[in-house]
Amino acid sequence: MRFAAAVGLFVALSWAGLWAVMPPPARPFVLFLFIALAAYAGAPLLRLRGPGRRAILRRLDRVSGLPHRPASALDDELGTRREDPVSRALWDAHRARLLAETRDIAVGLPSPRLVEHDRFALRALVLLLVIATWFMAEGERTKRVLLAFDWTGPAAPAPYRIDAWVTPPAYTGRPPLLLSGVRSGEPVAEGRHAGPIDVPAGSVVTIRATGLSTLALRMRGSGFAEVAPDGAAPPAGTTERRLKITASGQLALHDVGDADLVWSFNAVPDRAPTIAMTRTPQTVGRNALSLAYRLEDDYGVVSAEAGFRLKEPAPGARPLYELPPLPLALPQARTRSGNGETVKDLTDHPFAGAKVQLALKARDDAGNEGVSETADLTLPQRAFTNPLARALVEQRRMLALDAGCRLHVERALDALAIGPERFTPDTAIYLGLRTAYWRLAAARDDDGLREAADYLWQIAVRIEDGEMADAERELRAAEDALRQALERGVGEDELKQLTDNLRQALDRFMRELAEEMRRNPNRQAENRPLDRNTRVLRPQDLQAMIDRLENLARSGSRDAAQRMLDELQAMLDSLDRSRSGNMAEGDGDAIDRLGDMIRNQQQLRDRTWREGREQRDRQRRGEGNRSPSEPGQPFGELQQGQEEVRRQLDGLLDQLNKMRRDQGDGEGGEGDGEQAFGRARDAMREAERQLGAGNADGAVGSQGRAIENLRRGAQAMARGQPGSGRPNPDGSGQSSETDTDPLGRPRSAGRDLDNDSRDFVPDAVDAQRARRVLEELRRRLGDAERPQIELDYLERLLKGF
Repeated sequence: MRFAAAVGLFVALSWAGLWAVMPPPARPFVLFLFIALAAYAGAPLLRLRGPGRRAILRRLDRVSGLPHRPASALDDELGTRREDPVSRALWDAHRARLLAETRDIAVGLPSPRLVEHDRFALRALVLLLVIATWFMAEGERTKRVLLAFDWTGPAAPAPYRIDAWVTPPAYTGRPPLLLSGVRSGEPVAEGRHAGPIDVPAGSVVTIRATGLSTLALRMRGSGFAEVAPDGAAPPAGTTERRLKITASGQLALHDVGDADLVWSFNAVPDRAPTIAMTRTPQTVGRNALSLAYRLEDDYGVVSAEAGFRLKEPAPGARPLYELPPLPLALPQARTRSGNGETVKDLTDHPFAGAKVQLALKARDDAGNEGVSETADLTLPQRAFTNPLARALVEQRRMLALDAGCRLHVERALDALAIGPERFTPDTAIYLGLRTAYWRLAAARDDDGLREAADYLWQIAVRIEDGEMADAERELRAAEDALRQALERGVGEDELKQLTDNLRQALDRFMRELAEEMRRNPNRQAENRPLDRNTRVLRPQDLQAMIDRLENLARSGSRDAAQRMLDELQAMLDSLDRSRSGNMAEGDGDAIDRLGDMIRNQQQLRDRTWREGREQRDRQRRGEGNRSPSEPGQPFGELQQGQEEVRRQLDGLLDQLNKMRRDQGDGEGGEGDGEQAFGRARDAMREAERQLGAGNADGAVGSQGRAIENLRRGAQAMARGQPGSGRPNPDGSGQSSETDTDPLGRPRSAGRDLDNDSRDFVPDAVDAQRARRVLEELRRRLGDAERPQIELDYLERLLKGF
């Protein structure tokens, strides 16, 4: 026991750090004392002998308390040597009685009589010291014991440093947050991280130590979970731990400096996105469904869709189709707050013309989903002028809404084939009707019925459009493929292939359009004659628009490219086939003037921002202080330029009103486009007043609103409508985005119409590249072999993050 106490005392003092505070030359002497103490305490062990058999039996007799010493009596022998049967029988009976008594004999507890040797119970004190120092030396127990045999090394511990940072989830768009660390010999101030740090839920805190083999990290709360490294291994000579923050809690790092290093975190949960319709669904262009909506999310919406379901299905009906979810276009990638619009042609769906219920859904990166209120609407349907095509579409809808109408549709198709010489003289159409009938009659399941219904639609479109149907379908498919590619962010090779496909489809569509008008010259005469000032929309103009769209997409302006694709689709929808591709003189000329006006307004806004910035710089330097009596003197030229742009807009509006009166449209209520032009004019007047008062910042905001409303009015004119610009829910008509870009420069609301501005900022920042740069800086900072001046410089760089 004394030897165990001596060894325990040596271990306890070693774990307590005795050898770390002792000079190396003194360690062998103290170690010799411990060895001598252990030898003295263990010397009695050399004289230790085991007890003999007789001593063991005597102890059993003493502990059991049985009379007549039964354990020792088992070793007795019969005293007489003569074989006396009576004596032998008596002796055997005696031994049997002894064995019976000793069957349940108690061994008793050991009695080492430690009290006689340790009257002050010092052995308990040594045991307590061992237990206490076990927790004190967590992670360094072996190292502290072996330090007793290190008589030449330095007494001070090796230098170390600890760095920590928090990496939010990538979808939040937030930069990593650098936490305060500690170096060897650097004091840790009490309460250094008393306040909690707000971080997004799901963030990963990384703690990296250089010069330490382990990290004594303790978690308070259940909001932390260990995660494995997702990239390259940490640099050599470093120890790293990564924890995901799922709920609020606290991390404490022990055995560093003069106090624990503590970080408190407040996990901010990711809210579900919200989506709401800003107006009722409308029909635009060639019976396309237009959905306008507003999205909001704390970190950005990544996808949205519209879900449909039949409002009043017939009792017992078995529909053949389902309305698939309609993907919604986002105002920009990862939209945090903004208005969006999606135009989708659903006229080819079998449910076109049916009453449905609509609900919009939005999702974020965390999987949260927001749902809008339900709206009732009738799906837009294509208007067929040919009676036979109209009848086929009606039968197709009946079959799609209820598979039980199969026999009725069969009889209708059979009836439509009666008298082909009078009603269907075209052999191809007659054969198509009979093929549709026999396909429907031979259908064995729902797939067969759906194939027959799709074939009915193809026949109806062919009857109505002739050869134009295939060209138009190919053009729509090319537009949809390019739009989806822009949303996915594909590479340049695939983007070039899709734009080439769109060019080819557009070229074929224009050729078929011209050929149709050549075959039907009488349709041209049915419309009012074109005057000599009519401006023709040439195929070259549309091809140039596609070239510009491709250049925008390659330069990174995917949002602007999507808006231009929408404009191209709107212009194609507004083409009146009866005019052989001609556009009215007012539309073409007005759009050209609007483009110049938007460009002038954008350049004026850029000048206002630059001169306002220069004036603020001069005022900070104490130069160029203007007189209070002349507040607008610095911006007099800009004010005149703004007045000139407003007069151009007034002239354009007067021209449009005159054209409308000449065409007999009267002076009815203003459309959305004219309202947008009116808001642009009001914003220009406000900018004039602000420039006169010397308020450059306010003028920049007003000019931005003017550009935004000019662009909306231009889009309305491109669609051949009075206007399609829509104000925000607050009625201001101002864009929901900020008026300046991340570099402090004014945003160009009409950049998609004016590409001459030099202040260009890509739509997105390469977040992955930024993370790689930060990781490289941290790796170099963790390299202890680098010069101290370089380490200090790297630390200053990281403090900004």
